Amino acid sequence: MSQSLKIIFAGTPDFSVAPLKALLASEHQVIAVYTQPDRPAGRGRKLTPSPVKQVALEHDIPVYQPESLRNETAQQELATLNADLMVVVAYGLILPKAVLDMPKYGCLNIHASLLPRWRGAAPIQRAIESGDAASGVTIMQMDVGLDTGDMLYKVETPIGVEDSAQTLHDRLSVLGSEALMATLKNLPGYQAEAQKQDESLVTYAEKLNKAEAEIDWNQPAATVVRRIQAFNPWPVAFTDFQGQPLRVWQARLLNSQEAQALNTSAAGGTVLAVEKSGMIVACRDQPILVQNVQPAGKKAMAAYDFAQARQLTGHRF
Repeated sequence: MSQSLKIIFAGTPDFSVAPLKALLASEHQVIAVYTQPDRPAGRGRKLTPSPVKQVALEHDIPVYQPESLRNETAQQELATLNADLMVVVAYGLILPKAVLDMPKYGCLNIHASLLPRWRGAAPIQRAIESGDAASGVTIMQMDVGLDTGDMLYKVETPIGVEDSAQTLHDRLSVLGSEALMATLKNLPGYQAEAQKQDESLVTYAEKLNKAEAEIDWNQPAATVVRRIQAFNPWPVAFTDFQGQPLRVWQARLLNSQEAQALNTSAAGGTVLAVEKSGMIVACRDQPILVQNVQPAGKKAMAAYDFAQARQLTGHRF
């Protein structure tokens, strides 16, 4: 689009920062930022502004932080901004129909999956956990459903064997900002050719919880490794060690040559060997190499260093 759009940006966490910065560097005008209310953070539980709010304040953009957009006062406030478009990226509040209909071109969402796969709260983590070959970003015209809107633009990226939720998150944040800018170049055109989502292909990315991060060493090795990668940086996979949680930050599958000389019939969770590269731990079908761990109350460390001080060969997690 040759014309400069008046845009309201709604987002909260780090993932939303790259798209906001891309808009600020463009010909478009960010007239307001909506973000979650400041939350307590850190050891002192001090009220802390969201990453998006911090960027907005640096650029002297008005910031709005309603607890909800369902009440009339918040809706009237938003209506008076008279925006052409609202761009929503991991905002964290539900937008009612009244808000969705306010801007001239409606509301666009940057969603971190190849819709209709992985609608919902944790698309990045669930894609890795499930062993998907690729992830990506979908620019979607928002409607009242949960990630059910028509798709305007998609970009794909392969999920590498070493990808964690953090590395994929960072890549998708940048891809999302690029996809947004590409969409805005011809927004009416993309909206005219918007694609409906195929309901038969829908999957849901359930919210993560700490309990599911406990490692089950009787699962297949590939499943264990994927979960470790998916839950880095939160909630972080863990296993029990002497009654305390031992967090496992990084692991990988062994290649056939590495696994050849090992006792692969050992019970799941058994430490088969300790090498400079890490601890080799048995799973249901084959062992994995645990590379980086974090004992309770300590900093993350190389698994080799953790094991050296404890003589762990033969120990069972």
